[in-house]
Amino acid sequence: MKLLIMGPPGAGKGTQAQVIAKKLGIAHISTGELFRGHIKNQTELGKLAKTFIDKGELVPDEVTLNMFKVRIAESDCANGFMLDGFPRTVPQADALKDIAEIDKAISIVLEDEEVVKRLTGRRTCECGAFYNVNISFLMPQVDNTCDKCGKTLIQRDDDQEITIRNRLVVYRRQTGPLLDYYKDILFDVNGVGSVEEVTERIMEGL
Repeated sequence: MKLLIMGPPGAGKGTQAQVIAKKLGIAHISTGELFRGHIKNQTELGKLAKTFIDKGELVPDEVTLNMFKVRIAESDCANGFMLDGFPRTVPQADALKDIAEIDKAISIVLEDEEVVKRLTGRRTCECGAFYNVNISFLMPQVDNTCDKCGKTLIQRDDDQEITIRNRLVVYRRQTGPLLDYYKDILFDVNGVGSVEEVTERIMEGL
């Protein structure tokens, strides 16, 4: 089965992509991991992508698509894959069509205020621990302090409310046309609830 998952920032699509891929025995393919893998292994595609990334530019679609061609030819993709973070635009979706036919597209739906609540509450620690001050079961025991090492927690710059709302505008602009593009194979999933609850909704839709 060849799937792709979409959703606004903070919707948990990366987590769901990994969980669903494991359940179905298919590969999880994220754009970020593709880039990191090629750059780390210093492949020709990785070197080319790095020249754009280092300049703060977007990696051209042709380079990304060539990475996908290489990736889906690997053995763990024999039963299918879950695409996470690609395609982001209609031209990318058109180009992807020449490489693989997507069976189902999943759209995790979350209201803007829920996204803002989730992301503004995120806190991290130097030791790698993760918290969320707006979600009861993810709160630290002591305000703004890591339970594991006692250090002060950090809020990332891109988790500020104004940045998040800008990201939501960009997401809608990019993904809106994609939702229409995939309308014949697309189904919406309510993103409110635990990881397990959202997973169950996705599996029912499949």
